[in-house]
Amino acid sequence: MTNRLDELKQRREEAFRAGGEERVAKIHEAGKLLARERLELLLDRGSFEELGFFAAHRSTDFGMSDRKITGDGVVSGFGRISGRTVFVFAQDFTVFGGTMSEANAKKICQIMDLAVESGAPIIGLNDSGGARIQEGVLSLGGYADIFLRNTLASGVVPQISAVLGPCAGGAVYSPAITDFIIMAEGTSHMFITGPDVIKAVTNEEVSFEDLGGAKTHTVKSGVAHLRAPSEKDCLALVRRLLAYLPSNNTEDPPRRDSSDPADRVEPSLNHVVPDDPHRPYDIRDALLPVLDDGDFLEIQPEYARNLVIGFGRLNGRAVGIVANQPKHLAGVLDIDASLKGARFVRFCDAFNVPLITFEDVPGFLPGTAQEWGGIIKHGAKLLYAYCEATVPKLTVITRKAYGGAYDVMSSKHVRGDYNVAWPTAELAVMGAEGAVRIIHRREIQDAKDSAKEEKRLVDEYRERFANPYIAASYGFLDNVVEPAHTRRHLITALEALRTKQQTIPAKKHGNIPL
Repeated sequence: MTNRLDELKQRREEAFRAGGEERVAKIHEAGKLLARERLELLLDRGSFEELGFFAAHRSTDFGMSDRKITGDGVVSGFGRISGRTVFVFAQDFTVFGGTMSEANAKKICQIMDLAVESGAPIIGLNDSGGARIQEGVLSLGGYADIFLRNTLASGVVPQISAVLGPCAGGAVYSPAITDFIIMAEGTSHMFITGPDVIKAVTNEEVSFEDLGGAKTHTVKSGVAHLRAPSEKDCLALVRRLLAYLPSNNTEDPPRRDSSDPADRVEPSLNHVVPDDPHRPYDIRDALLPVLDDGDFLEIQPEYARNLVIGFGRLNGRAVGIVANQPKHLAGVLDIDASLKGARFVRFCDAFNVPLITFEDVPGFLPGTAQEWGGIIKHGAKLLYAYCEATVPKLTVITRKAYGGAYDVMSSKHVRGDYNVAWPTAELAVMGAEGAVRIIHRREIQDAKDSAKEEKRLVDEYRERFANPYIAASYGFLDNVVEPAHTRRHLITALEALRTKQQTIPAKKHGNIPL
């Protein structure tokens, strides 16, 4: 028995040394952490239980028969985050560059299957050189097995990908199917083809960082949702994000005790919207004072900045926020904002997170670039997402609600549950100036002082039509509220809708305009 225990101890020590001291040193010199170090930071202390510890590849080709390393380049298992069970895998770059093998894929698939069966989130810590060339189609098949499980788990359990190293070729599609991607600055890269291939095919020269770094994917492409200055901060973001999410689609998000009074009055809100309807303001000044302790985790803050999305809490209850941003492009909806909003709305609906919409939208962005880029179908995605959502949907119109964009932004007409407006709200087909120039074109042309006449007609139009009271009289608004009391109104409505049950017609699935 003693010999057996000694053997076990030796094998475990070899596994913890992974790819050897030299490779470990290189990882640390590059400012990166090892797979097990990452798991220690991510999970509650002492909670990790490893699965597939002694797994190794079975390849005998290309000199691999004598290169078997315990664990085979991925650490997988389950643990806890803030006391809640999660299933995790962490690719180990010190072992064959973290490349995907048949054995590697089986370990990842095992924890994904267990996560779905147990109703617990899946967290992947990605750091891999791609498919293991020596295994050929076996490694490609392993990727496909993972992609299938990502798809089947979508909308069932939350899936979060932390990209902490290279992620290239087919490897990028697993994170792309997951719900959230978080990248670390300087060390994370995602791309289909690398700089060398791009230069050979298109003659373009681009660095790894510009092609697929964290800033590129959080600012330009929108592929990643958040970026952090270090791996440690990246893993802390995973923990923070998970605190707003339920473990699976049959549960409500975790609720926290809140010391922030539900009936707190916020006088500053009465002065957020400028008197000049053309003057911008930061929508965060409207939504942060409403949320518990002003705490807000913004998602994709650097991409499509004309729309703000993220998570907060109202009276301890997690909510998803969607808000037009007048500070950027006047808060219009364009292609990127529509895609950003649609995916977030659908995630919240899948995981029982109520939606709070702050609306100040002058319409959809005009121009040939938008029309030729498909704004019609892309804008329809956001409309589809709101129409499809059955979670509680609460809307606050702070200022402009113009044209078709008014309909899209969780209006009563798309099954909004509780829709209110501030006195500064303007609900109309278009802005007063544009409407007057169409309706009263001849009167303005014939007037002695056309500018003065136009101003008079604009003021008259705004007084008669561009106010919230007409829409309220039709039942399209439930109330016109004093901004300072917005928090109380939203919390009261949210509590009333806590047990909301709403269904959609029986079908396999809809056909969202992709």
